[in-house]
Amino acid sequence: MNEDTVAAAEVLKDWWIYRGAGTAPVKQARIAEHCPPWRSFTGQPDLGYSPPGTSGAVWDETHRRGAGYVPDEAEIDAVNTALYLRRPLLVTGKPGVGKSTLAHSIAADLELGPVLHWPITSRSSLRDGLYQYDAIGRLHDANLRHLEAAAVALSGEQHSTGEAPRQPTYFTPPPSAPRVPGGPIAPYLRLGPLGTALVAQERPRVLLVDEIDKSDIDLPGDLLTVFEEGAFPIPELERIAARQPKVTIGTQDDPEPQVAIERGRVQCLAFPIVVLTSNGERDFPPPFLRRCIRLNLEPPNREKLTQIVRQRLTLDEGHGDARYRDLIEAFLTRRVEGDLATDQLLNAVQLRLSGAWSDDGDRTKFLDAVLQRLTGPLA
Repeated sequence: MNEDTVAAAEVLKDWWIYRGAGTAPVKQARIAEHCPPWRSFTGQPDLGYSPPGTSGAVWDETHRRGAGYVPDEAEIDAVNTALYLRRPLLVTGKPGVGKSTLAHSIAADLELGPVLHWPITSRSSLRDGLYQYDAIGRLHDANLRHLEAAAVALSGEQHSTGEAPRQPTYFTPPPSAPRVPGGPIAPYLRLGPLGTALVAQERPRVLLVDEIDKSDIDLPGDLLTVFEEGAFPIPELERIAARQPKVTIGTQDDPEPQVAIERGRVQCLAFPIVVLTSNGERDFPPPFLRRCIRLNLEPPNREKLTQIVRQRLTLDEGHGDARYRDLIEAFLTRRVEGDLATDQLLNAVQLRLSGAWSDDGDRTKFLDAVLQRLTGPLA
């Protein structure tokens, strides 16, 4: 990116959906219309399930973060390419350039509800993203039911014989006793962020898989089958499908049971908009890369930084520019010798506009406090 980059606001391509012309419902209809035959899926929506919409505190946070994002033309091109092809968008770049915020920008622009967030660590596995099963909690509750049943039975027996009640300290069913089932499984199952994104719906959800480069070496490969099929099984439900074909469980949005899973399998209808972020700490295998649309975010230049400051701090063009123009220059100067994140500049401008660090003699100390380099020599 150079200083002559044309602002995305000055460009409007007729094929764009994200940041294109039209209302959010019109854009959603265009997403559904342009689907490659090989990326068509057959999931049947649960008519009793309604994912979170464009209201509430969680949506407000998604909208707040997304509305302040300033994409350039190349970013918008890449996002729309991923939308048309139903492919994950792999976004690389240095920390603080806005990789994660791009996912919120997509959700806000297309009004697709709150972003589903899956933060990746070295211990993350595919199952963590698909669903969680609290087997220990289920066993614990089953044991409590055993103890309560034993206490009631013992109390009734003592009452009939006139003996003083005794509280049992434990209960072990004799070998001849019938096996008591562990109770309903639904309260102990919950879809994870990826699993929730794959629930069959007419509209896609936006899924942010954050810092996938921190994952175990096998996770990108494990994701391939799920991304190709848009589906996954839940073995705990498959095992009981013959006697209980439909089970209602919780989602990443709400742990309370709300979406019905049929015969232990989740199958999407609209493939989710998947944004994978990477700080470039590792390479990915070619089979994974060829299934992604790749976008590298460069650190924003002077023009884009000015747009970001105005938009994120809701400042009119030209209003108060003199109060923060020198901070943008200081940010660019310091970034030459070490990485800085854009939110550090926003912090500096916010302090300036609030009247903090107003003494001219404190300028160096102020910059050292808020524009501390993330890499390279200390300021």
